[in-house]
Amino acid sequence: MKKTKKKIRSSVSKRFKVTKTGKVQFAHQYGSHKKLHKSKSRIRRQKEPGTLTGAFAKKVKQMLGAA
Repeated sequence: MKKTKKKIRSSVSKRFKVTKTGKVQFAHQYGSHKKLHKSKSRIRRQKEPGTLTGAFAKKVKQMLGAA
């Protein structure tokens, strides 16, 4: 029997990244739009990647084929 290749979700692969330790990282939204109305601390916070935890992180890993 031929093994089938696991297809990854391209939409998920564009938005999330799995690190070597298995954490799921994402880029914050609303980072480059209307910056004058946002506080400097908020802009700085949005620059660094966020980390997913829990069941949704597990689901994302499954969709990326990294589970």
